[in-house]
Amino acid sequence: MQQRKLGNSSLSIAPLVLGGNVFGWTADEATSFRVLDAFVAGGGNAIDTADGYSVWVPGHQGGESETIIGKWLRQHGRRDELVIATKVGWEVNAENKGLAKNYILRAVEGSLKRLQTDYIDLYQSHKDDPTVPVEETLEAYAQLVQEGKVRVIGASNFSAARLRESLEASHQHGFPRYESLQPLYNLYDRAEFEKDLLPLCQEFNVGVIPYYGLASGFLTGKYRSQEDLKKSARGGGVGQKYLNDKGLKILAALDKVAEHLHASPAQVALAWIMARPGLTAPIASATSPEQVTELLKATELQLTAEYMEQLNQASA
Repeated sequence: MQQRKLGNSSLSIAPLVLGGNVFGWTADEATSFRVLDAFVAGGGNAIDTADGYSVWVPGHQGGESETIIGKWLRQHGRRDELVIATKVGWEVNAENKGLAKNYILRAVEGSLKRLQTDYIDLYQSHKDDPTVPVEETLEAYAQLVQEGKVRVIGASNFSAARLRESLEASHQHGFPRYESLQPLYNLYDRAEFEKDLLPLCQEFNVGVIPYYGLASGFLTGKYRSQEDLKKSARGGGVGQKYLNDKGLKILAALDKVAEHLHASPAQVALAWIMARPGLTAPIASATSPEQVTELLKATELQLTAEYMEQLNQASA
């Protein structure tokens, strides 16, 4: 599978990143292993997780996803063929959150241990911490890169102003810079990213690996009525946000293009992101090997200018 360079970094990734947010949540360990196996067998190489996955599940402490990936990595071997991305900064609990230097240096050790690896390919600030100067956060990352524990750094959920401030601080002080941004972006959620963040990422050649590429499953087409929302644990939130006139208009456009291409709406929705200028690779999660195989087919779809325009207009 053709790979894409992430920003100005040494990392190259396939056009689809596997999301680890479901591991230990809606996919148990055995299922997660099968999903990971199918993803790598299908040509994927980048896996995204976070120390905060899945702290929202009752009885979970955070780190469940990293632990499952770590066990799989140990069994799978061939660590150097994979790009493992994780994050720090989300509120795992009252004592463990934020982007202060001493916390990052402590948190990375937990991630390395759970992932059963000596280094993290892409270590990301999970969300901005306005209480900490960007220089302090970057200084922590500089130390981790120097120690060989982290190869490349990225940011997630940053405003354009804070991302710019961070990039300029890296240049000024000789710190490693954020080579990727992980924003919320899909056919439905476009405006916020496209307004300020996309031009900034293009200006600095920052890679973009958006999450919720399928809008929490809405763009697969499985939620089309109130009744459909009962199908999964995520249904309630999906319905509240996406099941409206705009959402249904986007689904209609996806259906039309998918029918022409003999593809699924999910494949078309992901292929649209892959074809957008300035976008590196969407992140999508799966709870079965069959879903992985279907999602990976998006990397083979070629959307014509006409199809792109139809989707752009429906989702504008």
